[in-house]
Amino acid sequence: MAYDFDIVHPRAGTNSIKWEYVVRNQTIKYWDATHERHGDARVLPLWVADMDFAVAPEIAAAIQQRAAHPIYGYGNVPPSYVDATVAWQLRRNHWAIEREWVLPIPGIVPAMHLLVRRFTAPGDGVLLQRPVYHPFSYAAVNNGREVVNSALRLRDGRYEMDFEDLERKASDPRVKVALLCSPHNPVGRVWEAEELRQYAEICARHDVLVFADEIHSDLLMPGVEFVPFAAIDAARKCRFMVGTAASKSFNLAGLKTANLIISDAELRAEMAAEVRACGLLGMNPFGVVATEAAYTHGDAWLDAATRYIADNVVHLTQVLAHELPELVVIPLEGTYLVWVDMRALRLDSEALGELLLKRARLYLDEGHIFGPEGEGFVRINVACPRSILDQALHRLRTAIRA
Repeated sequence: MAYDFDIVHPRAGTNSIKWEYVVRNQTIKYWDATHERHGDARVLPLWVADMDFAVAPEIAAAIQQRAAHPIYGYGNVPPSYVDATVAWQLRRNHWAIEREWVLPIPGIVPAMHLLVRRFTAPGDGVLLQRPVYHPFSYAAVNNGREVVNSALRLRDGRYEMDFEDLERKASDPRVKVALLCSPHNPVGRVWEAEELRQYAEICARHDVLVFADEIHSDLLMPGVEFVPFAAIDAARKCRFMVGTAASKSFNLAGLKTANLIISDAELRAEMAAEVRACGLLGMNPFGVVATEAAYTHGDAWLDAATRYIADNVVHLTQVLAHELPELVVIPLEGTYLVWVDMRALRLDSEALGELLLKRARLYLDEGHIFGPEGEGFVRINVACPRSILDQALHRLRTAIRA
């Protein structure tokens, strides 16, 4: 079946965070700067990680069928949902999981907060690798815990883990939990088996519980292979849980449906108890049928979407190399979020923000929100029609050259 990802779907009036809201100081506020009525002065948003693509027809059909029933009461996951999740992991990631390992939850970010609350105490350390998706830091700070950062190193245009530093940080007895972003958001790395082995061994030596956020594991660039954390032999030496969802892969983030996969029965029972303690009972009925449809019928759509995204990445890289060579695109291995080094412009965060939003009329995620290590970088969401990406690149070029 052919899918047309070039279609621009106007999102005004859909309560889209990406298109109708702006974030200031962790507060989401309504704005209309992206509305078409502003013409060329409208802002183009390529920030928050959702796609501007219509979902797979099978997903839309499943939601419409469920919506046709006029009662929308409390819902939960049926056995078929769990079966689809198990089959997806085996088919796509070659990871054989048991049905009882699956713990449905309304989202990966809430799961990280619950994990920190359950397995650490105020003042304990939460180990991160910045620059990293900012809710990782929020999970610690919002709960009165300390961020312990083992910064990634940018070497020859590619980010690496600093294992000596990671060992030092993990050996601190205050560090109880490590949050692993795999594939990594925003730097786009897909960690290799040897990197994951060293990470797991370090955490095992120091009895650090690992939360592996694998929400972008289905979004891989050509020739890149994803290795699940659980597939590493060393992972069996440490306590860990994995967060997954169809939300990024199939553009379902608004349906608030995700899964924790926890093989250790005691750990799973503890996490389930924390979920109950916070009153998170039941699941979004539309998210359940959408996820099941995605995992059952979505392979062809996902493969096509990933090819389109990969072409967008190549296009963006070529345009910037030719027209703005001072900007450096960090090669993308996974996700649809391109990490661009703008430090050659020699602008501080305030000036860079002014350039992007006020002059280029682009709403991008500025690098500093991912930690001080991201200063001078921006994250660009390329899961959009090529025409939108081209408009954004033209605006960026015009603003910088002006």
